[in-house]
Amino acid sequence: MSPKPSTFLLAAFLVPAGVLFAPEAWAQAGGLPALTVTTGPNGGETYSLTLQVLIITTLLTLLPSALVMMTSFTRIVIVLGILRQGLGTSQTPSNQVLLGLALFLTLFIMGPVFQDIYSEAIVPYQNEEIGTEEALSAGLGPLRTFMLAQTRETDLAMFASINGVDGFDGPDAIPLNLLVPAFMTSELKTGFQMAFLILIPFLIIDMVVASVLMSMGMMMLSPMIISLPFKIMLFVLIDGWSLIMGTLARSFYS
Repeated sequence: MSPKPSTFLLAAFLVPAGVLFAPEAWAQAGGLPALTVTTGPNGGETYSLTLQVLIITTLLTLLPSALVMMTSFTRIVIVLGILRQGLGTSQTPSNQVLLGLALFLTLFIMGPVFQDIYSEAIVPYQNEEIGTEEALSAGLGPLRTFMLAQTRETDLAMFASINGVDGFDGPDAIPLNLLVPAFMTSELKTGFQMAFLILIPFLIIDMVVASVLMSMGMMMLSPMIISLPFKIMLFVLIDGWSLIMGTLARSFYS
């Protein structure tokens, strides 16, 4: 981890500005041994274990954002949310149920990726075989591979052109500040495309019910009241939840 991000973390959570801008001087004075910064022969800096734990603990606060931006969570939430609107059930299932379904389905889909992160980054780091920077780089590798597989080339090219980048030497050369927004854009597009296909049968039922009611002169009766039981019955008969969950899971491995 570079010195500047950790410096800002210290400024926000640990020490006043005087300690912040001169950690080496405080280490030499023996004032705060938890902030020792050792300069290696190649010019790199190694932080004390206490400081590493502080940085890692602070980075844990970014996990909710990482869960949304770098996993399958976004696509799943979009599909489930629009499915509920298509059924016309208002708040059933509730937001808590939908978020719970999306979370555990995300854990299921991302299971192989998390296993690769554990074996390639966490285990070697715990065994002291690699340092913090190497562990972070190794841990981002499986996530990068997953996001690249789900990212459209057009979205990646758009953000690259905005950033003034003509091309990349390879997948590993794509920076995260380009890959993450391109991945999010692709996930939004895919989620709405899947939701559109899901909405078509429900839309047909609503149109048929509305036409029948108008032909019978019952224009004051809301078509939603009549179509709701038919949509729920259709969804249950075709085992809709299993189809939706299976399709969402397979969409990441097709």
